[in-house]
Amino acid sequence: MSINSIDHDQITGFSTKWDLTEDDAMQEKPLKNMKSAEARRRIETLREIRESGLTIEEAKELGLLH
Repeated sequence: MSINSIDHDQITGFSTKWDLTEDDAMQEKPLKNMKSAEARRRIETLREIRESGLTIEEAKELGLLH
C-alpha cells in the first residue's frame, strides 16, 4: 500500500472518532473532581483517626470507616 492510495476522507473519519467531544470532556472533569474530593475527605478522616489514637479496627467498629 502506497501513501498515494490512502483515502484522506477515511483517515479523517477515523481520527474524528478518537477526538473527545466537548460533552465527553465536560462529563469526565466533574467525575475526576468528585473522586478527588472523596479522596481528600477519606485522607482527612484517616488523619483525624490517627490523631485520636484509635486503630483502624476501632474506627470501623465505631462506624467512622466503611
